[in-house]
Amino acid sequence: MAPKSKILVLGGTGYIGKFIVKASAEAGHPTFALVRETTLSHPDKSKLIETFKTSGVTLLYGDLSEHESLVKAIKQVDVVISTVGGGQVDDQVKIIAAIKEAGNIKRFLPSEFGLDADRQSHAVEPAATLFNKKVKIRRAIEAEGIPFTYVCSYAFAGYFLSNLAQQNLTAPPRDKVVILGDGNVKGIYVTEENVAAYTIKAVDDPRTLNKTLHLRPPANVLTFNELVSLWENKIKTTLHKIYIPEDELLKKIQESSFPTNLVLALGHLSMVTVDSISFDPALGVEASELYPEVKYTTADDYLDAFV
Repeated sequence: MAPKSKILVLGGTGYIGKFIVKASAEAGHPTFALVRETTLSHPDKSKLIETFKTSGVTLLYGDLSEHESLVKAIKQVDVVISTVGGGQVDDQVKIIAAIKEAGNIKRFLPSEFGLDADRQSHAVEPAATLFNKKVKIRRAIEAEGIPFTYVCSYAFAGYFLSNLAQQNLTAPPRDKVVILGDGNVKGIYVTEENVAAYTIKAVDDPRTLNKTLHLRPPANVLTFNELVSLWENKIKTTLHKIYIPEDELLKKIQESSFPTNLVLALGHLSMVTVDSISFDPALGVEASELYPEVKYTTADDYLDAFV
């Protein structure tokens, strides 16, 4: 057995980053997290950092804007996983430059963790700008000849299932539900823990080298109407359904301010646009086929927690 790759997670204290760090450590990879020294005094993040330490994660201090500390950190590992937020997608050019200078990285996974950036021609602003930034990062990685895996995890369960994509709710609704479009477009919903598990499985897998890894657990490829039905069956109630036609949704996106307009634009893509989840088998592979041993959480089981 070859030794497990040493993994550096950038953005490890962020939303998806903390799950990736945990999964990496639990899978037995020597795991490193780059953190700013100021993060240590952040009330919530300092607790998270303590859990990293308890899990045997090595903390490295630095910042994306500190080239030397970034190069130094990268030289200590084999794989770099970026989980930076949408506002920092552009900054990944600094990671690319540091990886190029370090010269030792076997795999780079840039911050993707959503829809496939190369296949979102129907995206409207501000989602279109976000996908364009991700596409530029992909092309920069490829131009530099850096080995990569792009992870497309589609919709996070914590964002979309925990409240059935209802704005301003913290649990699935019990009276009425707003449905974008006609509710018949297939979407994919994956728990953050499963996103992390599949991502870590892929880092040393030759089948995912220079490919896009698509997370499409079969039981979780559902239309929104199917999701609503699952929930109605659990609570033994028929919800009042309010359908928002596409033209009305597009108008709402234009009239809303950030971040509501981004959330609605992503909803438009994943719930109204028909081809947002298709992929080219020549360029991508499917995670649940590659890793049947990962016992993923179904959307049905996930919703049980809210009954």
